[in-house]
Amino acid sequence: MTGLIVERLGAVCLLTIDREEARNALDAATSRALDEAITNAEIDSAVGAIVVTGTGSRAFCAGMDLKEAQRIGAGHGLIPGRGFGGITERRRTKPLIAAINGTAVAGGFEIMMACDMVFAAEHAMMGLSEVKRGLFAFAGGIQRLAAQVPRATALAMIMTGDLLPARRLYDLGIITEVVPGERLLDRTLEVTQAMLANSWEAINNGRELYELSNGMDTTQALAVGNAWGKATLSRPDSREGIAAYVQKRDAQFDRG
Repeated sequence: MTGLIVERLGAVCLLTIDREEARNALDAATSRALDEAITNAEIDSAVGAIVVTGTGSRAFCAGMDLKEAQRIGAGHGLIPGRGFGGITERRRTKPLIAAINGTAVAGGFEIMMACDMVFAAEHAMMGLSEVKRGLFAFAGGIQRLAAQVPRATALAMIMTGDLLPARRLYDLGIITEVVPGERLLDRTLEVTQAMLANSWEAINNGRELYELSNGMDTTQALAVGNAWGKATLSRPDSREGIAAYVQKRDAQFDRG
């Protein structure tokens, strides 16, 4: 048995890391299970979004299982081509949303940083603690901090290993919303399901254009956006969305 619970809540695939006794750290089996569950959700046309969280209120994910690492060697949670837990290096086609129910450190923080939206409990603490164990966050944590967080703050997190509270990371733009712990999953699912009332095609195109734009200058990004956008103007979802607005009704987008 692996420490992962997989549930379907309508069009949402909910993945719960279930190793509370180990602060939801990923052992090799759970890392593989997480990777497989996301792969299955990606190819399931009935799934519109994936939510990942942890059991309990103490930890979202404490990174790799260090007790297992001592026995079999570090790096067991890295999936070739897809990164830690099959998430941190994965190219996805669907939104991945984190519900941070407690501490998110090391690889757990890297998973969080790879998500598209992050909802966090008020008591959650987060950061890259690898330096305290003779390691550094090479599986995406440092790279994403470099892209998203001012240098002095990012380097302090990287070099000290100290954790920051959810409110501070909200102020830095890393977290989407901070909510009371008892409301965390409900609020995450509420926003996710409201998002999925929109065109899934438009959601995924918007995600992809954002990611592409991060590696381009503005002129190039605008050219790509215009070419891509013009190709979607006559798509069924676009026609339906415009018609629904004119007819004052809810849009019925294609979910195929």
